[in-house]
Amino acid sequence: MELRPVAIVESPLRTRAEAPKQGSEGAPAAWLAFTPDVADAVADVAVGDRLILLTWLDRADRSVQRVRPRDDPARPLTGVFSTRSPDRPNPIGLHEVTVREVDGLRVRVSDLEAIDGTPVVDVKPVL
Repeated sequence: MELRPVAIVESPLRTRAEAPKQGSEGAPAAWLAFTPDVADAVADVAVGDRLILLTWLDRADRSVQRVRPRDDPARPLTGVFSTRSPDRPNPIGLHEVTVREVDGLRVRVSDLEAIDGTPVVDVKPVL
C-alpha cells in the first residue's frame, strides 16, 4: 500500500493543543497547498464547494487503541474505532470543509482543525 500527499495544510494551528476537537468548534480557515502533479485533479474545485478531506495525522500515536472520548476523564475508556480520536493504528483524519477561495494550486477552506503541515491524502466532494 502506498500513500502520497496531494496537498499540505497551511494553518495557524501549530500544535494539537491549539486545535479544536472538530472543525465546527471554532477551527480557523486554512490553506491547502496542492502539489503540481495533481493540478488537473484540483482544477474544478470552486468557491462554495463542500469537500471531505482525508488527511494523514502524522503526529498521532499509532499504538493507542483505547481513549477517553474528548479527553474527558469522566468518560470510560473506549476503543478508538468508536471515536474520532487522532491517535489510532492508521491515523486517517476526516474533515468536512467549505471552499472559500481558490488561487491556482492553493485552496482556502473553512473550519479545518488539522494542524499546520498535515499531509492531505485525498479530497472528495460532499454528496
